[in-house]
Amino acid sequence: MAGVVNQAHNEFWTPPAAQIIASPIRSNDIRSQTCPECQTEFILGSRYCHCCGASRPDLAVERVVEIPGLTELISLRIRLGLTTPSLIAFLFGAFCLVGAVSVGILFTARTSLDWQAIQLWRIEWLLGAIAGFVAGTLLKKTA
Repeated sequence: MAGVVNQAHNEFWTPPAAQIIASPIRSNDIRSQTCPECQTEFILGSRYCHCCGASRPDLAVERVVEIPGLTELISLRIRLGLTTPSLIAFLFGAFCLVGAVSVGILFTARTSLDWQAIQLWRIEWLLGAIAGFVAGTLLKKTA
């Protein structure tokens, strides 16, 4: 057992940051692996430094939300096996479900009259969702 400890390599006992600096990697990759504020290594897959809380430089890029285009809608229609009118009705039903959930999040009831109005709005949104899903079912081609 004592012979195993003597065979340990020196590289194993050096800190990981020293290995990164010693390896021939571009300087841009070194900066993304260590925090620019406190020079500690980022944990694998982390977005922020676990020591100082600074954001990771390579993940600080703005993310742009893109609205799906016609090609994405066509691929969704093909994946779901729906016709175009059926897909439109399905998307309308999904939009109405989001509306029903958002009414409960956006509005708060302070009196019983407010509570009744919110419940009525939820009922209307849910009826629209039901109508959209029923229309999508009826417009779907039978195979």
